[in-house]
Amino acid sequence: MAATLPAPISLRLEQALGQWRTWQLPVPLSAPPTVLHPLGRGLSNHSFLLAAGAQRFVLRLDGLNPAANGLNRQLEWRILQQAHLAGIAPAPRYCNPELGALVCDHLAADDHCTDNPADVALLLRRIHQLPAVHTRLDLGERCRRSEHSLRRSQRDSWQAQRGLAARIAGLLPHLAANSEPLALCHNDLLRANRLHCSGQLWAVDWEYAAMGPVWFDLAAVTAGDEWPGAAVDALLASYLGREPEASERERMLGFECAYRYLELLWYQLAPEPPDTDYLTHKRVTLESRLAALPGG
Repeated sequence: MAATLPAPISLRLEQALGQWRTWQLPVPLSAPPTVLHPLGRGLSNHSFLLAAGAQRFVLRLDGLNPAANGLNRQLEWRILQQAHLAGIAPAPRYCNPELGALVCDHLAADDHCTDNPADVALLLRRIHQLPAVHTRLDLGERCRRSEHSLRRSQRDSWQAQRGLAARIAGLLPHLAANSEPLALCHNDLLRANRLHCSGQLWAVDWEYAAMGPVWFDLAAVTAGDEWPGAAVDALLASYLGREPEASERERMLGFECAYRYLELLWYQLAPEPPDTDYLTHKRVTLESRLAALPGG
């Protein structure tokens, strides 16, 4: 399998596996782990399922430069430890930012489980009760970093959406003024990062976790997975423990627009971007949601 990987990834995989004696386990491994198979390549990372006797682990290797994308691997490690203690994330076992390597326990997914808004709302509330950290999500800075990359690499694409960028820039100060409450947020709790295991819902892939508005965390779920309106209403009601007020729906919509804009930038900058029709769908949906805002 290693022969099919890019040489730098193959080398880092071998180096990470070679440090198995330093993994933080209740009972140290007696032999090096082996790679069972890749778990598929995400838009920014490579992941592998490992075996060591009866134990299973997931090894993630960075595919892009974390610092260039505003990611802090040491912070992710600390948050993972707290999330595991709270019973909502797999146990982290090894982190080496220089190699871009992270190892966590593997959670075996339950068969035939589907999310419902109440379960997702409960998971979000548990995430938002985790201890605070010093790093805070800055939506404006994330937008500016991605916009700068798009200007450099795809000038025509950037020129075509400058009007959209201006509308988001006008929205962000309003969102910043209405961002309370703040909490530790996952910020990427898409379906791919939610897992049913042993009868409960878990969160994985915490690389974007930081302090931020809970409304953005909620919006990332509903917009990222394209939830229908009834499911969005059910999530809000379950999360709040009551029917949402009109001002809260408006706040949620504003943060949804910010998420959809960041998502559009992310897809455009991905090593293997989606096809033009998909990007057009994402852009049209964002424009319609912006138009639904008061004064939009």
